[in-house]
Amino acid sequence: MMLERGDDINPSVVQKVYPILNAIRQYHSYEVHGLEHVPEKGRAIIACNHSLATYDIALLFLEIYDRIGRIPRPLADHLFFKIPYLGELIEELGAVDGDQTNALSLLEKDELIGVAPGGMREALRPSSERYQILWDRRKGFARLAMETNAPVIVAVCPKADDLYDVYHNPLTAWAYKKFKVPLFMARGVAFTPIPKKVKLMHFLSEPIYPPSPKDDPKAFKRQLDRFHKKIVKKTQDLIGEAIAFRETKE
Repeated sequence: MMLERGDDINPSVVQKVYPILNAIRQYHSYEVHGLEHVPEKGRAIIACNHSLATYDIALLFLEIYDRIGRIPRPLADHLFFKIPYLGELIEELGAVDGDQTNALSLLEKDELIGVAPGGMREALRPSSERYQILWDRRKGFARLAMETNAPVIVAVCPKADDLYDVYHNPLTAWAYKKFKVPLFMARGVAFTPIPKKVKLMHFLSEPIYPPSPKDDPKAFKRQLDRFHKKIVKKTQDLIGEAIAFRETKE
């Protein structure tokens, strides 16, 4: 599929990365359920759960690119832009530093943006906490939806937590709290960094539309809390449905 060059997406880089992601997609026999909920045009926020591997989110965005012709704009962690070459690469693929200003600018242009509200903290969970989300205090994306009237589409891929065995390690918690860096202990196939050959499936919710924000700050906060809780509950329910679906197929 040909992609027209945008202001900050490099089509040639997209085409170079495409075969790599496509190979990963085939390795995991990747599927998406609910892709019809992603709009062909207009603003929307795709809120994803976060695994250690992270690339499951890229597979979803590849599927959206292939089947709908849109490239979701990821809101990436600040750390990625501090790493030489990696920051430039993901920027040419359409990612932006994940702050409210950048997100607001993209939505005002009717872009499709991707967020992982749990962030690095969620990605570093040990395997004993797999299939869980850590969104209770992460309300920025819900606020953004309300301020821009952008629907939220929840996307979950719980089996991505099975790509690696992630071990509880006090050093991980210390490094994250002190420096916000991903220092972890994990293994894939045998004792290698190769991810396990787990079948990956994303499940997408119908769009969750935000309420019209109230002018009164206290009323707005109550609206935000209710809207955020609604999204969190939908995400938890969808994870349960995804796991149950897999169990019926295995």
